[in-house]
Amino acid sequence: MSEPLLQVAGLTKRFGGVIAAEAIALAIPAGECHAVIGPNGAGKTTLVGLLAGEIAPERGSIRFDGRDITALAVPGRSQLGLARSFQITSLFADFTALDNVALAVQAHDGHSFRFLTDARRDAALREPARAALEAIGLGSRADARVDKLSHGEQRQLEIAVALATKPRLLLLDEPMAGLGSDESARMVAMLRRLKGSLTMVLIEHDMATVFALADRITVLVYGRVIASGDPAAVRADAAVREAYLGEQDARHG
Repeated sequence: MSEPLLQVAGLTKRFGGVIAAEAIALAIPAGECHAVIGPNGAGKTTLVGLLAGEIAPERGSIRFDGRDITALAVPGRSQLGLARSFQITSLFADFTALDNVALAVQAHDGHSFRFLTDARRDAALREPARAALEAIGLGSRADARVDKLSHGEQRQLEIAVALATKPRLLLLDEPMAGLGSDESARMVAMLRRLKGSLTMVLIEHDMATVFALADRITVLVYGRVIASGDPAAVRADAAVREAYLGEQDARHG
């Protein structure tokens, strides 16, 4: 069996006396959509920060495509093909959608952000940017300014910015946050189209989205993994239902 694209072992992080991550282990093969769920305070945001390189662990290791990246900074992880959506870069509100993605292409290729005119004129930057917009269903909005896009379209654009960095693994941190039902449906459809073409780690509160997209699910509670498996097994797990899904059932029942 081939080595997982992302392998995490014994990942531990404390903030003062609070255990945000305790000996977390993950093994995610290439092409999988792996969801991480849990109640508020479970450690999901900390885990994303650890995987992205924004937070340094106290113990444990992170391996990406067979390479130990535990001590590698965010730019180095990006160059290897690991991207975090929605917090990779701020969108430029007075630039077009295409300009924003072209700037991400430019930055990933090692060019300076000072040369904004290059991103607006250089076909070598704009063609892959346009392809990223087409991939997430925003091709027709390429020339629209960001401040004229809906909230849902801005969320889609942030994924296009991530795709412009040519990721092999995409960390999706709460992609449904703030979206209405129609926008959520479009986001799920878009992410479903991306499934298989790249590996995804999905942090999400919306259980309908998780069960629609995830191949496997890991459940965190107080920084610890209490369950990990396919959606049917996780849904049926008594400890999971008590810790998290039961809260959802009570809220929506």
